[in-house]
Amino acid sequence: MNEESPDFELIALLERVARADESALKELYGLTSSKLYGVAVRVVSNRNWAEDVLQEAFLNIWRVAGDYKASLSPPMAWMCLIVRSRGLDFLRRRTTGRADAALELDDVMSETVEGDSPNPMDTALAGEQAWALHQCLGQLENKQREVVSLAYLRDLSHGELAEQLKLPLGTVKTWIRRGLEQLRACMARFA
Repeated sequence: MNEESPDFELIALLERVARADESALKELYGLTSSKLYGVAVRVVSNRNWAEDVLQEAFLNIWRVAGDYKASLSPPMAWMCLIVRSRGLDFLRRRTTGRADAALELDDVMSETVEGDSPNPMDTALAGEQAWALHQCLGQLENKQREVVSLAYLRDLSHGELAEQLKLPLGTVKTWIRRGLEQLRACMARFA
């Protein structure tokens, strides 16, 4: 390789960087940063992010310059690979950060929405249904209203209702059946 070739100069600088020569890193940066910045921009598609990627890449070059083998690849190709890798890592971190933030937000939302307190929409709907049921119960005859209310509020069977109200079992069943039919028809108007 010609001692005047750009590769020779970059290889020599990388050898000096491997020996922790800060001036060599500065010189290497001056010679290659504009091209490597272009690679970073192509990888991350954002100029501000590309600056961060380039900085990470040069820190990585500082740490691993001793691993560079001129026989395996030209110095610019090796440094471009480092920039590309840092850029892809940067994009992964951003995506993971967004995913983590989204999961965190989902957790907060589910804790807020799925807490012990009732859902406001369910509460409003239940309130409307309770009002409608109250209106419909008011339209039943007193005997039917009493039998239906006792059956459902106290969870009494037909036989228990007949015994408690001192009425024939058939009468209780008829009043409940007719009362429920009227309630169903009335509630359908509110639905």
